Amino acid sequence: MTFLGAVVPGTGFLYAGRRALGWLVLLGWAAVAGGVLWYFGRDWRRALDFVFDPNALKIAAAVLAALLLIWLGVVWMSYRLVRPRERPRWHTIVGNVAVVVICAVVAAPVLRAAQYALATADLVTSVLDDNATATAPDLNEENPWEGRDRVSVLLLGGDGGDGRDGVRTDSVILLSIDTTTGKAVTFSLPRNLSGAQFPETSPLHDLYPEGFTNGDSADGDYMLNAIYRNIPAAHPGVLGKSTNEGADAIKQAVEGTLGTPVDYYVLVNLEGFKEIVDAMGGVTVNINEPIAIGGDTSLGVPPDDYLAPGPDQDLDGFHALWYSRGRWGSDDYERMERQRCMVDAIIDSADPGNLLLRYLDLIRAGEEIVYTDIPRQLGSAFADLALRVKDAKVKSVVFKTSEQFNSADPDFDYIHETVQRAIDPPRRKGRGGGNPDAQSTTEAAPASEDPEDACAYNPTGETVEDALAADAAY
Repeated sequence: MTFLGAVVPGTGFLYAGRRALGWLVLLGWAAVAGGVLWYFGRDWRRALDFVFDPNALKIAAAVLAALLLIWLGVVWMSYRLVRPRERPRWHTIVGNVAVVVICAVVAAPVLRAAQYALATADLVTSVLDDNATATAPDLNEENPWEGRDRVSVLLLGGDGGDGRDGVRTDSVILLSIDTTTGKAVTFSLPRNLSGAQFPETSPLHDLYPEGFTNGDSADGDYMLNAIYRNIPAAHPGVLGKSTNEGADAIKQAVEGTLGTPVDYYVLVNLEGFKEIVDAMGGVTVNINEPIAIGGDTSLGVPPDDYLAPGPDQDLDGFHALWYSRGRWGSDDYERMERQRCMVDAIIDSADPGNLLLRYLDLIRAGEEIVYTDIPRQLGSAFADLALRVKDAKVKSVVFKTSEQFNSADPDFDYIHETVQRAIDPPRRKGRGGGNPDAQSTTEAAPASEDPEDACAYNPTGETVEDALAADAAY
């Protein structure tokens, strides 16, 4: 009866003859449970709205704590009322222990839920509040995707840290998402892109009409990865009031270079990236050739070690970081492909059960290394969209050296055409409707790769021993 009174509060009082108190507790508990089911059951998106409301989360944590105290009192009082008046001593000991166990089993997840609520409130406040940039669009909070076929987020990997002068964005990937289907396209730009363009309506276009360049394509201070650091230093406030002028500048550069709008950004400091991966419990990737851990190409210092080739390699944060940024023996384009594969691996690893178990670790990591201009009011809309992206197909376009593309002297018309074909592929006429005699108007697809194929296990045959032998000879 004590256990039943714990599962259905109030029944223990009814059994013991305390009818008024029993019905009061039972109906009160039913009202609370029914209210929660009614509020969230009508539309599961209400839960997303709730998660991105720090005040509601803090109130929920306090309410959970209060309800837990009431419940603990109800269980203990029920046990005291229903146990026999005359009982042996061992019966009392076993009964008390059983009640404590029942209370502990239920209290632990409730307290953890309250802890999660408070941690989430802190994360939402620290990352999504007071983060407005001059280039973020003004969207309708009630229906942010109304009239918008796509929304884009610029994914940046920054290498700021000890010994670094500011932040350089060595990883630049634009994620463009269909707001209806969740189908997405990623566009990867090399960090050494020269002459990045700015939209004609941007003040930066007036300052750099020929693009971000001083005429020397090899000058690192005028490459794509230097924009985040150098433009705010040279032209503070040029784009307007902002919490992150560097993000504004590189958003404008990517928008002008790709010829497609850039709405928001998310920056992850690569030095803290390993904390995110560790918090998720690691990621799984295919490794086709040895990947260097450490080493400095410019100074001729060989790596400390290598990631060994193999299918379905489970990587912790440290090794995932070097998988994404290892340079020795590879070029920027190979790094870009690995970074794209890492994005896919993170998406695949982000299952709800895994994230729930490691939630607090993720929260702590996110507060320290993630920056964005996505406003809190749009958090639930983006979370909903992210779930659709996870279940949809992600197409990828990597701009790397070819007959059509050269990072030192980019053909921006080619880049714009490639981007538009990837976002809105030409449709085939003459099948399934239209004029059956019409010729096909499908054009050749841009040079892009299916992430599943590019990230598949296709080993080169080189081993770690081969790489170490080559280093020794070097």
